[in-house]
Amino acid sequence: MSYSNRPTMDEVDQLMLNAQLRDELEPYIDESVSRIDVRRMPLSQENEFLASMLAWEQAPAIPISHWFEPALALPHPDELDRDELHDCLWNAIERLHSKRIILECTDHLTDRELYKIIFRDILPCREKKVDLPRNFLHWRCFDDGDNDTWLRFYATPNERWQWEQETGLTVPLAENPPYPRHMPTRPPQDG
Repeated sequence: MSYSNRPTMDEVDQLMLNAQLRDELEPYIDESVSRIDVRRMPLSQENEFLASMLAWEQAPAIPISHWFEPALALPHPDELDRDELHDCLWNAIERLHSKRIILECTDHLTDRELYKIIFRDILPCREKKVDLPRNFLHWRCFDDGDNDTWLRFYATPNERWQWEQETGLTVPLAENPPYPRHMPTRPPQDG
């Protein structure tokens, strides 16, 4: 008699976890979630996905400055000379990175402009704080509707071509960003 078709204890545990996650997610399910086909995923991957959805739904939306203990408070940009601002900027970038906040598209901004974005836009912004090791927040440092900055400095040649095809407009000339930085791009490994 062969027992190769019997589920292992790990598989049973995964099935039980799956049922628990689905029960806990039930109040949050709508048609946008039901369109996601998780059945094509291995059960452990599906459970990880469902756990991340549940964490997102239950996470509090709080100002990013309050993700830190004590709350992250920066000096006003007008109070800092160039050297002080540079040091405060990189300290803030590293602190944000420690909370899995990845700043993107910063190379078109001076240090002062980037610091002002962190001070004025990022720190007071209410975002869901999802405490999962593989979850991180990407913050693009230009406005959503700022096609000019995106096309000039960050869009790939294919994205530039697609934009031109879709809009019928002439794409601006591509430029190298004037303030290249080596920003942290990976979430910290310590969770």
